[in-house]
Amino acid sequence: MITIIPAVDIIGGKCVRLEQGDYRLKKVYEEDPLSVALRFEDQGIKRIHVVDLDGARASHIVNYGTLERIASKTKLVVDFGGGIKSSSDLHIAFDSGAAMAVIGSIAVTDRDLFQDWLFAYGPEKIILGADVKEGKIAVSGWTDITEIGLVDFLTYYKAFGVNQVLCTDIARDGMMKGSSVELYKKMVIDFPTMRIIASGGISSVDELHQLNDASVSGAIIGKAIYEGKIKLEELREWL
Repeated sequence: MITIIPAVDIIGGKCVRLEQGDYRLKKVYEEDPLSVALRFEDQGIKRIHVVDLDGARASHIVNYGTLERIASKTKLVVDFGGGIKSSSDLHIAFDSGAAMAVIGSIAVTDRDLFQDWLFAYGPEKIILGADVKEGKIAVSGWTDITEIGLVDFLTYYKAFGVNQVLCTDIARDGMMKGSSVELYKKMVIDFPTMRIIASGGISSVDELHQLNDASVSGAIIGKAIYEGKIKLEELREWL
């Protein structure tokens, strides 16, 4: 059964959402992300996806204090990403309470370091971040589009034991115009040993049913929850 994973994106210690990763299109939804996390927990959510958008832009972890507050004051499983560019950043994330770390850019720019982390922490704690635009992997807070294709990227890391992939379709992220369901269906078929987490554009319960039927492991939902397009009560069947 698919795991519902609400997103908590942080800029300046506040809970925000962007559109297609554009920092100019920022909307603040809550002054205190902990309040958001507590509301999710109260509704039966078990896991959240926390993104340090300041960290992604600064190329080092920034909002670890907020991560620590959420992890220490809730029982939520927190996967954390954004700005993890060094071993020190990764240590800070785990020391601050992250159960898992989502690593994207480093998996592209420094494959040896990513493999070291994978070996040191294991595939249950390291999630491969695959941010995609028109089939190509994007890095550095989605500002740079590489020539690396998604299939080649996943095939390479499958050989190193990666079994969790968070794939975001950048063009759909924050737009609430629907998820790339067909993309995720194909990923599940092509990489059956990997747990695929869908992210970007999920805007209806019907899409969640489609993703669940396709054996997608998890679904990250952001703006659709904050804008009330998907209500937490509607998610109960998966909680």
